[in-house]
Amino acid sequence: MRKKAALIGAGEESLHTIKKAQELGVFVTALDGNPEAAGLKAADEGLAVDISREDEVLKALGREIPDFVITGPIGRYLTTAGAVNDAFRLRGISRQSAVWCTDKYLFHEKLHAAGLRDCCCERVPAFCGKESSEVRQIVDNLIKKAEEEFSFPVILKPRYGSGSRGIFFLNSVAELRAALEELTGGKVSAASDEDYVLEEAVPGVEYGVDAAMDGKKYCQILLRRKLLTPPPARQAVGYFSVTGREEREARLISLVRDYLERVMAVLELQDCLLHADLMISGERIFVIELSARPSGHHLHDLFTPMVTGVDMAEAYIRSQCGLPYTYEPTEARRLLIRYFALPAGVVKTVPGKEELALPTGIRLCAWDCEIRPGDRLERVTTGHSVMGRGYFILEGDTDEEMEAAADGVLGRFEVEQHGR
Repeated sequence: MRKKAALIGAGEESLHTIKKAQELGVFVTALDGNPEAAGLKAADEGLAVDISREDEVLKALGREIPDFVITGPIGRYLTTAGAVNDAFRLRGISRQSAVWCTDKYLFHEKLHAAGLRDCCCERVPAFCGKESSEVRQIVDNLIKKAEEEFSFPVILKPRYGSGSRGIFFLNSVAELRAALEELTGGKVSAASDEDYVLEEAVPGVEYGVDAAMDGKKYCQILLRRKLLTPPPARQAVGYFSVTGREEREARLISLVRDYLERVMAVLELQDCLLHADLMISGERIFVIELSARPSGHHLHDLFTPMVTGVDMAEAYIRSQCGLPYTYEPTEARRLLIRYFALPAGVVKTVPGKEELALPTGIRLCAWDCEIRPGDRLERVTTGHSVMGRGYFILEGDTDEEMEAAADGVLGRFEVEQHGR
């Protein structure tokens, strides 16, 4: 019998998973609230259903129950995938585990109670619709708590989802008060209608992890070091693979694996792909966020397979179909994926890949540039502001050599910056 899979959320980044499923003979039913979503057109069956409405999704899938659920890079409504698994008794993430992954406040509470997340974190309720006196009381209480219990800098961020949207990196009580004033409507047209969380900004170097849960067994596939823009945005504009070739790297990979194994047990995750963002300082590892779905930004579908030889989506689908599979890396290449984080302005010149003149020892492994002369670029502050521009991937002997080469590539673009 041909296997049937349900895909919850069918944006552009779901196309790789759909393709892999279809190559393995799986019939894919994709669901998304956007009738023009790319995945609806690529799937064997595309259903325009609001995935925030669990009842509607269950009704749509109940006509022909899927054998398993697959997910692409999806945000808050990973919970709907969990609800489908629960309702139809399928292998995969439960709704409760999905809630812990997608609700930053409950995520903190769960891991903090287990001694796995050591920082101060406070819920900031939505201000929209509240009386001014109540708003003022909430703000005053938060300021007082921050002064007495928090260490600065702190981060104020949306409780659900984000993609670097709406994040405040704050260095003082004065900056915190100004940010809260903005959320209450003091500097915008209306008060915030969503919950936020206030959290200490843990120091260290930021990393990403691609992994999977094979049943209840944690399988680490790739550790990636992030290349970030300066605060306050701290948007990832590149990733270096951590290969484990050197003793220091191997030790770091082992420490991350040990820590995340404990995190997975607390979150009760099983039979799912996942990615995590970590802050690492010495041997202290702090999980910033974690979600039971594959990473976006051309990581799970391109960069991670190139580095490790493991296609996470394909391995997961094979596991659900009873076919041979492995999450164990077969390679450990030293690569850098770099996005086109260029200055704001109008693009004058775009180099072709044959014009790059890379240094000796640096190899171009992939090039996908969507920038054209005449394009007007905005300042890079979120994933949305940079990811549609494309990427390139370099291979080299050291991170330093690859980063210098990548800077040289970006320097070949000519951008007429605003105000010049």
